[in-house]
Amino acid sequence: MASSPDFSSAGNTPEHDASGSPEVPGASGRGRVRARRAAMMAVPATLVAAGLAVLTAQGALGVQFAISGMPFVVTADKLEGTGFEQFGALDNMIEDSPNQGDTGGQELVVTSVVKNGTLTNLCQSVDLGGIQLVLTAGGGAKPVGVTNLAIDSDDIKGNATFNGIEIGRDASTFDKADVQGPKGVYGQQADKVVITDLYQHNYAATAAVFKLPNLHMRFDGDGCPR
Repeated sequence: MASSPDFSSAGNTPEHDASGSPEVPGASGRGRVRARRAAMMAVPATLVAAGLAVLTAQGALGVQFAISGMPFVVTADKLEGTGFEQFGALDNMIEDSPNQGDTGGQELVVTSVVKNGTLTNLCQSVDLGGIQLVLTAGGGAKPVGVTNLAIDSDDIKGNATFNGIEIGRDASTFDKADVQGPKGVYGQQADKVVITDLYQHNYAATAAVFKLPNLHMRFDGDGCPR
């Protein structure tokens, strides 16, 4: 069993703009993209240490769609799951996306997977430009149920406990869920994960099954609480 009383992946994410190499005039965007690809191959343990998610994985849930580039927030009082996997990845936007900024339309993310799990008091919000689209579900005695849940995040916070954890394993050899990552990429997997006070800043999510009791969607001036 391994536990983390409080952690944030943001403080350990490789700097997108500081690859250590001098910038080439006219090619700063391409340089940053190369730096992101290199960073994906060496995601540290603290970055890959608690969350839930998947996107560019090479497995049963390997996502083939381009991301919009508009991040969304997910919070939950508690995530409990079996079959947990996590590794570094790159998400891509469509060519000439208005949200690509100076990154070439790529986002360096932590891909996390939960084979079967529940989330208590789920909240999801996305900033649409001055107004938030907010979704809530899974309150009280009826938590949200998920199967093969996968989310790509660049910031994760919470209090995490792992059972039967393997740290530093090649992501392409994972066998706790139905997803494998790229060859040679650092990752970790566990038999069970419990995260309380979960916060995620995400770019995409997929699930084979997503059960949302007491679903409520609305527009609001405020998003999910951090």
